[in-house]
Amino acid sequence: MKPGARALGVAESYRGDRSTLCGAVVRADRVLDGLSFRTCTVGGTDATDAVGRLFDDLGREDVQYVLLGAVAPAWYNLYDLEALYDRVDRPVLAVTFEESDGLERALREAFSGEALADRLERYRRLPPRRPVAVGEGTVYLRTVGIDDDAAAETIRAFTPEGRRPEPIRVARLAARSGDAFRRRGR
Repeated sequence: MKPGARALGVAESYRGDRSTLCGAVVRADRVLDGLSFRTCTVGGTDATDAVGRLFDDLGREDVQYVLLGAVAPAWYNLYDLEALYDRVDRPVLAVTFEESDGLERALREAFSGEALADRLERYRRLPPRRPVAVGEGTVYLRTVGIDDDAAAETIRAFTPEGRRPEPIRVARLAARSGDAFRRRGR
């Protein structure tokens, strides 16, 4: 991958009823090239739209990939990867970091009725999760708009060390700082 290839990494931080999402444009050679912030509702269903707005806010046609640091941010505000792909017209790669039996049991414990039905439907529409070896371990990918080999190559290119892809690592740090700033009310 060329060193100037860019990905939008998205991560979140929350306390209370709003989650701070950060989108960080990072080049494959680790250069930070832009930031944008949005919020979504903790326990809501607006995270996909918030990421779409992050992408739009940046106005960056040079971003080639969208890397999400979760599939269920902000207490099960599940991303719709297909809808996000349709909106941004870029491959979407959702990266998680732990082996898991899935979210269905946790969703059933946290929600009921229509809220549960909506989340289960969104969750079941997600692409299958598959492990990918990176420098210091394994990450788990769900992808849309990119084949498995290209997705693995992309994640490895944006993960120069550790297991967290650089765009997601930077977005996570910025989201935490943005959330702290937002909570202080300044």
